[in-house]
This record gives sequence, structure tokens and C-alpha cells, in this order.
Amino acid sequence: MSQIKGWCPDAWHPMAAGDGLLVRVRPMMGRIDGAQLAGLRDAALAYGNGLIDLTSRANLQIRGVSEQGWEPLIRRLIALGLVHADPIMEARRALLVAPDWEAGDDTACIAAQWADRLAEFPDLPAKVGFAIDAGSAPLLTGKAGDFRIEPGAQGGLILRAAGRPTGVAVTRSDAVDALLALAHWFVACGGREAGRMMRHKAALPDWAQGDVATATPILSLRPGQHALGFIYGVPFGQIDAATLAELAPHAIRLTPWRMLIAEGAEGRAIEGLLQDPADPLLRVDACPGQPSCPQASVETRVLARQIAPYVNGRLHISGCAKGCARSAPAALCLTGREGRYDLARHAKAGAPPQRAGLTHSDILAHLGVTDAACL
Repeated sequence: MSQIKGWCPDAWHPMAAGDGLLVRVRPMMGRIDGAQLAGLRDAALAYGNGLIDLTSRANLQIRGVSEQGWEPLIRRLIALGLVHADPIMEARRALLVAPDWEAGDDTACIAAQWADRLAEFPDLPAKVGFAIDAGSAPLLTGKAGDFRIEPGAQGGLILRAAGRPTGVAVTRSDAVDALLALAHWFVACGGREAGRMMRHKAALPDWAQGDVATATPILSLRPGQHALGFIYGVPFGQIDAATLAELAPHAIRLTPWRMLIAEGAEGRAIEGLLQDPADPLLRVDACPGQPSCPQASVETRVLARQIAPYVNGRLHISGCAKGCARSAPAALCLTGREGRYDLARHAKAGAPPQRAGLTHSDILAHLGVTDAACL
């Protein structure tokens, strides 16, 4: 089994990290029911280190899986209905759906049709994916999705290719046909070499060159009561398996914002999950850092907890210059380099620093943190 760093893993192609293999799980519709939650907890504890990441594509990653534990873990995930038994089909299940879907609405119906026709789609580069965001207003703006179904500005639905400002009108009944056609066009005209739709400069086929703008997006979800139940924030997008299972018997829905929707829940306090929409940890992006990632040269999350209340705006702490936790600029960005931190403002990880080579203590002093010992 090969383990290559720097690509997008799935369950059948795990990625090596500092704490073992990362095994990605892509639940259909981003939903995990109560029985699956309990099974996922047991599997993560038996074959991993009990830690689970939430990704920006509303997937899960089981951490700390050993070489010996990978095969029995895969068998268990298949039995739970969380992984496809065919590795080729699993690789194609790169779908992000608006997490506020309801049974029978456009998002749910188009996603179900997409899943039924998975075998008709071509093999695409590992990072390429689909987004179905067919509510009254787009919720997934800015989130991953090379081929997108979205509401149009004048009503109805559009198919839009990532990187193009407008799309072409489609309906619930022909949306998947359009997705299929655009995916096959992408492959036929060299899209594999480009790797992503955003980087593919070929002119779209005439039928896909629509001029319909996307509807005005709505704000992303926040912790608190929701029409479907209760939204919990997950600090740094990482949760331990036992805490995740505490949400059972509720089904949960994954989101691309490091939050979970517990269906039908009333919002009881659960240690390790965030309920306050103003919690400063909701403004933090921090990768696992050292020692969990072999490419990180610094610790990230202890420092993030200490300084988050002292930072106005977005905080990003990256263990190295890759910036895996956040690709966009942050109000304050700290990048690990040779065991110390480079500080830049309104910048991405790896940007030229305004202050370089800082220690943990230097950063606390720079931000005026006086109570770090009690955080």
C-alpha cells in the first residue's frame, strides 16, 4: 500500500502522518446516523488513536491508524455503510452538499441522482470534486467544488464551473446529466493535467457557457439552535471518538466549517464542543502541528488556545509554510520555521514575515497575553 504525501487521500488510499495513517471517510450527504456514530467510535478507538478530523470538504479523517489496522478498519467502515466496497467508486465520491438539505428538496434529490449514476462519471484528479448547493440561496460559496449546482440570481438552478463567474440554467431533472457532461469534457480536453477546474484555462463547451449569475450567498452556519436541531463547533476541526459518539442517538451532519449539526438535538453541553457563536476558537485555523505532522516544526494548538482571545479577526497558526489548515489570508498568521514562528498580518502561511524567529513566549508577550498559564 503506497503512502504519498501531498495529495488528497481517501479510505482506500490513506496518507501517512506523524501519528500514523489518515483514513478519510466520505459519508453520503454528509450524514451519519446514530448507529454509524457508535460504530465509528469503536473503529477509531480499535484501529486508530481515537482522534477524528473534520475536513473543509465535510469529510472525516480517522487518525493514528497502523499499517496492520488499516485493512480491518476498512472492512468495518464498509459494513457501517461509510465506505464504498469498490475503491474506484469510493474515489469518485467527492461530493459536498449544503448541510441544511431536507428530504425531497432539490439538493437531496440531485445528490441522490448523482450517487445513483456514480459509475458513469470519469476518473478525475483526486482533489476534484462536486458541490450541490441547490437551496434558495447558496451556502457553500468559497468552499471546494469544481463542478457546482447552485441557485441562480433570477431563480432556478445553474451549473457553474469553478473559476467562472456565471453558469448555465439547469433543472432538477437534468442537473446530473449536465454534471456528467462537464466532467467528461474536463477529462477529454486536458483537465487531468491542470488538476483542478480553477486552473483549467480551456474554453467551456458552448452549451456550458451560460451568463446566469449565482444568487446572493447567505452567511455560513454558526453554533446554536437550527431548524434541523443544534449546531456544535469543533475546535480546530478535531474531535475524539468518544465525544463524537456522545451525540448519538442523534444523526449528525458534517459541514465544511468545522461544525456539526445534531439532528433533533436541543443543545445540551458536551465537553470539547463549542456552543457559543462568539467563542474565539471559531475564528482559529490551526493544523495538527508538531508532533502529529512530520512536516511541522512547531506546536500549534496549545498556542492557539492561549492567544485566540487576544486576536481581532481570523487567526491562523501553521506548523509549516504549506498552510494546510487555511489557504486564504488571516488577520494574524503564524508560520512555523525551524522550530520558531514567523509572524505576518493579513497574510497566508509562508508569507514574508513582519517578525521572524519568535518563540512561544515571544508571541505571548507580543500580544499581551498575561494569563496563559490558566488557559
